[in-house]
Amino acid sequence: MPFLGKDWRSPGWSWTKTEHGWKRSIFYAHDLADINNQLNLNELCSNNKENQYVGHVCELTSTKRKKDLDNNKTKSQFVFRDKWIYIQKGSTKERHGYCTLGEALNRLDFSSAVRDLRRFNYVAKLFQLIAKSQLTSLSGAAQKNYFNILEKIVRKVLDDHYNPRLVKELLQDLIATLDSLTFHVGKSVLVGNVNIWMCRQEMILNWQQQLNNLQIPTQISCGKSLIDLPLHTQNKILYKLSDAYDIINLGQATPTLHILSENRRLWKRLCHFHFSGKPFCRNLVLSTTDTVDWKVMYFTLQKHYPVKEQYGDTLHFCKHCSILFWKDRNLTLFFKDCGHPCTANDPESCVMPITPHHFIDLFKF
Repeated sequence: MPFLGKDWRSPGWSWTKTEHGWKRSIFYAHDLADINNQLNLNELCSNNKENQYVGHVCELTSTKRKKDLDNNKTKSQFVFRDKWIYIQKGSTKERHGYCTLGEALNRLDFSSAVRDLRRFNYVAKLFQLIAKSQLTSLSGAAQKNYFNILEKIVRKVLDDHYNPRLVKELLQDLIATLDSLTFHVGKSVLVGNVNIWMCRQEMILNWQQQLNNLQIPTQISCGKSLIDLPLHTQNKILYKLSDAYDIINLGQATPTLHILSENRRLWKRLCHFHFSGKPFCRNLVLSTTDTVDWKVMYFTLQKHYPVKEQYGDTLHFCKHCSILFWKDRNLTLFFKDCGHPCTANDPESCVMPITPHHFIDLFKF
C-alpha cells in the first residue's frame, strides 16, 4: 500500500524564474549576512543582545522586509503575450464573469509595444491615465506588471532619448497619486505591503532624477542634421508637428528655427487641427482675419478644450467580436490577417481604433 503523507521534498524551498526555467535558490551564510547589512537591521539587533525577545522580533522583521523586497523585484507570473483579448462586461449563457482593466493590462502585450516607436507614445499616455485615476482598481499582479512595463518605458527613454517630456509627466502624475493615496486617503486602498509601495516611491524618485540629468547629444557623428536642410524643408517639418510644445522646443535650437516656429500661419493651422470641431471655436478658427495672435489663441483654447490625440499606432476594437487587439500591419499587408479571430464577412468594417481615454472607458461598468 503506498504511503500518503507530506511531500518528500518538504516545504520552504525558494524558487527563482530564469530564462532557462525555474531554479531553486540556495542561501549561504555569507549571502544572509549581506542581506542583513543591506537592510541595516543588524545594528538594531546588536544593541539588545541580552533581550532574546527583541532579537526574535528583529529576525522576523528582517525576514518580512526581505520577503517584501523580493516580491517587489520579482516579475509578475501572470503576464501573457497575447495580441488580443475578449472584452466582456457581463455574464451570458455562454460566458460567465467580466473582463477587468487589470486583466487587459496583464494579457495584452504592452512590453513589445514599448519597443515599437509607433506605439510608445500610446502606451505612455495610457499609463499616465491609469496613474491618474485607475491605479487602485488594478489587482496586485496587474500593479506589479504595471511597474515592470513602466521600468521598460523609462529605460527606453534613457537609452534612446525618445520623448522624455511625456515620461516626465507620467512619473509626476504617478508620484502625485501615490502621495495622495498614502497621506490623504490611507494606505488601505493600495494592494500589497507598505514596504513595497515605499520601495516603488523611491524607485520613481530615482527615475525622475535620472531623467532630469539626461543629456541629449547635439552632435551627430555622420550624416546631415536638421539645420543643414533647406529652409522650405525645415518649414515643412514644423508643419508636420501636432504638439505645440514640440514646436516650441524645436524653435529653441537655432535662430532660424525660432523664426519659423513663430510663424502665424503655423499656429493658425495648429488651432484649426485641434479645435475646429468645437462648436464655440468653429467660426473663430476658420476666419480669415490676420489680426489674431494665433499662438496666444492656441494656449487659450487649450485651457478649455482637450487637444486632439494623434498616435502612430493604437489598439483596435472589433465591434462584431468585442475583441481588443494589436493590429500587426505586416501581417495585414502580406497575409490579410485582421489581428484576431474575426467571424465577420468584412472584418475591416467592424474595426475601430481605440484612444487611451476610450481604453479606460471600456472597463467602466
